[in-house]
Amino acid sequence: MSIVCGLPLLECVYCLACARWVWKKCLYTAGHESENWGLATAEEFQPIPHLCRLILSVYEEDLRNPLWAPPGGYGINPDWVISNKNYEETHGMVPPYMIYLDHDNADIVLAVRGLNLARESDYAVLLDNKLGQTKFDGGYVHNGLLKAAEWLLDAECEVLRELVERNPNYTLTFAGHSLGAGVVTLLTMVAVQNKDKLQNIERKRIRCYAIAPSRCISLNLAVRYADIINSVVLQDDFLPRTTTALEDVFKSLFWETCTLEEKMLKDPRRLYAPGRLYHIVERKPFRFGRFPPVVRTAVPVDGRFEHIVLSCNVTSDHAIIWIEKESQKALDLMLERDRIMEIPAKQRMERQESLAREHTEEYKAALKRAAALNVPQAHSPSGYGTFTGTDGGGENSGRLSEEVPVLSSRMRRESWDELVRRLFQRDDSGQMVLRP
Repeated sequence: MSIVCGLPLLECVYCLACARWVWKKCLYTAGHESENWGLATAEEFQPIPHLCRLILSVYEEDLRNPLWAPPGGYGINPDWVISNKNYEETHGMVPPYMIYLDHDNADIVLAVRGLNLARESDYAVLLDNKLGQTKFDGGYVHNGLLKAAEWLLDAECEVLRELVERNPNYTLTFAGHSLGAGVVTLLTMVAVQNKDKLQNIERKRIRCYAIAPSRCISLNLAVRYADIINSVVLQDDFLPRTTTALEDVFKSLFWETCTLEEKMLKDPRRLYAPGRLYHIVERKPFRFGRFPPVVRTAVPVDGRFEHIVLSCNVTSDHAIIWIEKESQKALDLMLERDRIMEIPAKQRMERQESLAREHTEEYKAALKRAAALNVPQAHSPSGYGTFTGTDGGGENSGRLSEEVPVLSSRMRRESWDELVRRLFQRDDSGQMVLRP
C-alpha cells in the first residue's frame, strides 16, 4: 500500500526532471549565456569582419579572379599575399592557410580556413584527442590541434621571423575559423612559448582571433591567455558548446544538462572555448527573424558556453559567411552610433585607453575568479569530460601520470597573491605588466 501511495510522488519528481531538461535544451536560448556581459565597442571589434574576409579568401584558388567574394569584395591586395598553401602543400597536417602582409592595418596575418567535410585529414586532426591526453604550459590542450600548430610554426617560422624583423611596428595576428580556429589558438600559445623563433617578438604584439572555435584548451589556459586570444561566436553555434569527439555529442545533450557546473569546473582536463569571448546575438526567444546584432564580450570563468542550444540555426551560425555578414552589420551599427554621438577625436583616444584598462581589470578579475575556484592541476577521474577518457593507453598517458601526481587539496591551493607574482612583474615605472 505504501508503495502505491508513493507512485504519485515519483511521477511528480519525474515530471519536474523532464520539465527541467526541456527548459535547458528546448527553451534555453543562447542569448541567456551572455546577458550579463558588457557590450563590445567599435574599436575592439573592428578587426573581426576584416579577418573573416581574409579567412574566406583562403578558399579562393585565384584571388585576382575570385569566385566567392562577399559583397564589397575581400578588401585585400593580392600583391601583399606572402604565401598561400593548399592541402597538397600542407600534406594534410593543417587546413590550407595564407600569410598576408596587411600594410593598411600594420599587421602580419596568418589565416587558416575551416574544416573541409570532404577531407579525412581534417577529421584526423579534429578527432585526435582523448581526455587529459596532452598537457601544455600547466594546463591541458587538444592533442591533434597542438600537433598541427607545432607543424605550422616549424613550417613558417622563418617567413614570419623575417616579416617581424622587417616590420618592427606591425602586430602579428593569427586568425582561423572552426578547425582553423583551434589551430591558431594553439599556434598562438606555442608562439608565445617559443618567441625566439619569431625574433623575440613582444607578447603584446601577438594576438589571435578564433572564429567559431572548437573547445581546445583547459579553463586555466583559456583565462590566462585571454589577453591575446579572442573567440567570436555567433548566437547558437554548436561547436564552441560541444565536444569534438563525435561519440560525446549525445553525452553533451543529455548528461551535462544534469551535471553541476561547479563539478565541471573542478575537472582540470575539461576543454573550453579559448580566451576573451565575443558573442554576437541577433535573435530573441519566441521571436521570428533576425534583429540588429548586438555584440557582448567578457572573460567568463563559469558559464563559458556549457550547453548545446537546440535550434534550427546551430549549423548555419557556424558558417563563416554568416559570421562575416553579421559581424560587419554589428560593426556598422556601432560606428553609426558613434557617429551620431559625434565623439571628438580626443575623447575617442581617451575611450580607447579606458577600454584597455577595463580589459586589463577584467582579465585580472577572471584570473582571481579562477584562483578562487581552486581548480586542481592534478589528474582527477571524472564521469564526464570533453573527450573519452584514457584507459592507460595513448602516447602520453604514462608520461602524464608520472608528471602530474595527485596532490592534496592543501597543496593545490594557490592564493591570488601567489598567482599575481607568478604571472606579473613590475616594470621600471612600478606598473604591473605580464611576464615575458
